[in-house]
Amino acid sequence: MKKISKIALLIYLLIASHLSLAAPLNKLNIQTSQGNIVIEIYPDKAPITVKNFLSYVEKGFYTGTIFHRVIDGFMIQGGGFTKDMAQKETDAPIKNEASNGLKNDMYTIAMARTSIPDSATSQFFINVGNNSFLDYPGQDGAGYCVFGKVVEG
Repeated sequence: MKKISKIALLIYLLIASHLSLAAPLNKLNIQTSQGNIVIEIYPDKAPITVKNFLSYVEKGFYTGTIFHRVIDGFMIQGGGFTKDMAQKETDAPIKNEASNGLKNDMYTIAMARTSIPDSATSQFFINVGNNSFLDYPGQDGAGYCVFGKVVEG
């Protein structure tokens, strides 16, 4: 698997992304101007989260969104803003499933949220480092729900 370079991380801030279903059904393709990122999702470990994420994918919600938060060695976050930094309207927040046993290891994908544990909507992040402090129970007693992993890109 290619490592995400510092330059690529900075470029992600400015690119639009598009998510689509890829075969088999447990894999998704994030199309960016810098190439594709294929993620494998884990509906058995995070059923509510995966259902929520797929709902946004199927509606085309992520088309034209950007990775708006990029922190070298930590994560890249997207799924909520357009290239003009307009925030997209989301569905209702979902229950945090961070107690599913999955860890915020390098190249895993997790749901972003506010300081309220059950506040995740559309935004997600890809860990570009091992971020065990985000694992359940985490510093806030809740952690951040991992629901997949980058397998290509």
